[in-house]
Amino acid sequence: MIEGARYVHTNLVARDFRALAGFYQDVFGCVVVPPERNYRADELEKGTGVEGVGLEGAHMRLPGHGDNGPTLEIFQYSQQVQTARPSVIKPGFAHIAFAVEDVVAAQSEVLRNGGSTVGEVTTVMTSDQRRVKWCYVRDPEGNIIELQTWE
Repeated sequence: MIEGARYVHTNLVARDFRALAGFYQDVFGCVVVPPERNYRADELEKGTGVEGVGLEGAHMRLPGHGDNGPTLEIFQYSQQVQTARPSVIKPGFAHIAFAVEDVVAAQSEVLRNGGSTVGEVTTVMTSDQRRVKWCYVRDPEGNIIELQTWE
C-alpha cells in the first residue's frame, strides 16, 4: 500500500475546455479552482511523451466535498487525436457520476445545457434490497455522466 495516498482529481480532455468547464459549472455547480493552466514547455513534452504539445485548462472543484475536495481537471491540448465515441461498456474509465435529488430533473438540465441521453432512466435493486434510480447522459462533448439517487 502507498502510504499517504489520497484521491486528488480526474482529468477530462476536451475539444473546447472553456465550453466544457462552463457546462460543468452551470449544470453541476462545479467551481473553477485558480489558476488556469497554460503549459508549453519541455517539461510538458517530457511528461506526456508528445513532442511540441501544449495545453490549457482548469481544475473544477466537484460539488459536495468542501473547499478541499477533489477536482475535475479539464484540459485542452494543442494537438488532438480523434477517437471513437466513449461507450459505457468499453474497458477503461467510462463515466463520472453525480448523486442528485431527482434523476429525471437532472437529466432534463443536462439536455437543456447541450447534453444528450445514452439510455433511459431506470431503477435497479441491489443485492441488499436497496433501490437506486439512475441514468447515463452525455456532456456536450460526448463524455458519459451517471446521474443517480438512492430510493
